[in-house]
Amino acid sequence: MKILANILKESEQYYRDIKIKLERQIISLPKGNVKERKISGNKYYYHQFRDGKKVIHKYLGKEKPSELLEGIAKRQFLHKELQKVKEALKILKRSKGRKRDKVR
Repeated sequence: MKILANILKESEQYYRDIKIKLERQIISLPKGNVKERKISGNKYYYHQFRDGKKVIHKYLGKEKPSELLEGIAKRQFLHKELQKVKEALKILKRSKGRKRDKVR
């Protein structure tokens, strides 16, 4: 049983490390979305995101902001990966079970 306990402990540590790395990467990437608006036949781009309860619309210009779009897409992908890691940690926590007192 000690071998299994060690494997579970190593797995939990591995997923905790991954979780920390993902959270750091997510923080460094832009949040929100890019909205395209047509005004008088011209396209204008805005970065839309939340700051607390407020929704902020930041003007980006007439050209499509490809770097910002890539950053947002990467953040969304990493967020999905983080959810998978959190689910794995839940499963590992449940697999430990409840420790019972040994009565002799």
